[in-house]
Amino acid sequence: MSMQQLQAADGHRLDAFVARPQGTPRGALVVLQEIFGVNSHIRAVAQGFADEGFVAIAPALFDRQQRGIEMGYAPEDIQRGRQFKTAADPSLALQDIAAAIAEGAQYGKVGIVGYCWGGLMVWLAACRLDGLAAAISYYGAGVPDQAALTPRCPVLMHFGERDNSIPVPSVEAFRQAQPQVEIQLYPADHGFNCDQRAAFEPQSAALARQRTLEFLHRHVG
Repeated sequence: MSMQQLQAADGHRLDAFVARPQGTPRGALVVLQEIFGVNSHIRAVAQGFADEGFVAIAPALFDRQQRGIEMGYAPEDIQRGRQFKTAADPSLALQDIAAAIAEGAQYGKVGIVGYCWGGLMVWLAACRLDGLAAAISYYGAGVPDQAALTPRCPVLMHFGERDNSIPVPSVEAFRQAQPQVEIQLYPADHGFNCDQRAAFEPQSAALARQRTLEFLHRHVG
């Protein structure tokens, strides 16, 4: 695992955490952060995918605002993270994501996975960027509001039934609008995949991971 720099199309240089597998990669996976930066949880997630054979690349999407953002999950971190998210320009974030996709392409097919705000950016990337073989979104707040978009690659989404920020009726409306998207619901709250959060649900996280890996093996390698 290491940090390296990527360059977006507009010349912006951003950091990315890269975790590499032992042996020949199955392909690459871009890992998109929550609102807390490329913190220890996102690095651990990336390493977990590297252990499964993928070169995992986690771009620092807040580098355009401030470099080295890495936060925990305390109330003040959530407030600060929301400020960074609000200030982030999605079109510029997509340029940074495109740079990570281009970096991953040297290893074969490229998938993308993201959490929280990163889950929304996964959906936008799947619909607006080329070069992706698969996209997986975890509890992407705001995704149901973008139901009119058309994905360019297969998409899997994980949502929590108890997630008040993404009510189940809005998820079901999205499902109706996007019948080709695979949507899975879990008896869990927002952030259920993160073992550093009170909302962590081990069984739901394990099942979502199993489904995610099966999806990646099917479409990436």
